[in-house]
Amino acid sequence: MRKLGLTVLIIFAFVISAFAQAVPTASPEQVGMSSARLHQVDGVIQREIDKKTIPGAVLLVARKGKIVYQKAYGYAEVVPKKRKMEADMIFDLASITKPVATATSIMKLVEMGKIRLLDKIKIYIPGFSRYLEPDGEYAPDVRLYNLLTHTSGLIPYANPKFVSRIYGTPTPTDSLVRYIAQLPKISAPGEAFHYSGLGYITMAAIIQELSGENVADFSHQYIFKPLGMTHTMYKPPKNILNKVVPTEVVNGIPFHGVVHDPLARLQGGISGNAGLFSSARDLFIFAQMLLNGGEYNGVRILSPLTVEKMTHIYPKTKFSGRGLGWDLASDYASNKGDLFSAESFGHTGYTGTSLVVDPATQTIVILLTNRVHPKDTGSVVQLRSLVSNVVAASILSE
Repeated sequence: MRKLGLTVLIIFAFVISAFAQAVPTASPEQVGMSSARLHQVDGVIQREIDKKTIPGAVLLVARKGKIVYQKAYGYAEVVPKKRKMEADMIFDLASITKPVATATSIMKLVEMGKIRLLDKIKIYIPGFSRYLEPDGEYAPDVRLYNLLTHTSGLIPYANPKFVSRIYGTPTPTDSLVRYIAQLPKISAPGEAFHYSGLGYITMAAIIQELSGENVADFSHQYIFKPLGMTHTMYKPPKNILNKVVPTEVVNGIPFHGVVHDPLARLQGGISGNAGLFSSARDLFIFAQMLLNGGEYNGVRILSPLTVEKMTHIYPKTKFSGRGLGWDLASDYASNKGDLFSAESFGHTGYTGTSLVVDPATQTIVILLTNRVHPKDTGSVVQLRSLVSNVVAASILSE
């Protein structure tokens, strides 16, 4: 029996090793970048650690399908004890959940013929209210593309304490979504950009309604498992917590494997706006899948037309600067820096995470920090831009 168990372990280790080898690497020079220029990013990140803006970070840079730089900086945690950051650690992605899990799952349902971008939300969420115009007339109904581009008129967030008093703790997602549905809108759909996590919580309920699976199970089945993203999940299990980076310390105890976002936490850790955990390597696989037109390592997740639609500014809401889940030119897009092309897209997360993808140069920049540890006081808005600028400036040839 022991021999059988050992054989299984050896086979498992071989499979994991084989997949790890499938993630290609190269020197910066092999893909037209300058090592000397790229290494300047170390000082940029270290300055923020020295100022205690962040305790630590993981940076991954890739170009032309190959990882050219991956490095850990500082500490994964400083409370209750210091623990060094490692390059393969798993972070609470916060709002990067929105494009990677929720929007991608919605677009899978579009591809399956289960929903369309022009569908009215009230089809799936009865009672979804309309904006009341100043003249007393009701605005048109909110449609799916409005939720994806943050142009629905929904307020940005809801008070978790108020919601829990009404619906209890944990609050079932369908109860929270019924509460969101009846909230007064602050603008007519398609008229203004108001970044809202509530729209993505609503879309998680739609995913459940159409597929019979919550957003965690659906995204795992159709996105992360096929891609081999083995360190991407909701609600990390206890046996991998040694690889999970803690976030804010509350009452002396850090959130460790527990989502930082209050509304996601109120739902038990699974939500459309936050709750996804992942590593830099896994996010590289996802980002490269997008650069490859929806396919990675022989596995197709999305069609090329779907990727194109998601990663370009949506025509009906050009003023928003948003694609379907992704940010191209909104006021939240400073993580792209000053030098990447207008085609570049990405997203940020409240906990200090960010992802930038530039199709024009075939470049990926993944910066994962735990800026909310131990206290929710550090800002990485400027750091994200500075890192992107250094990476972009290191590209010297096609």
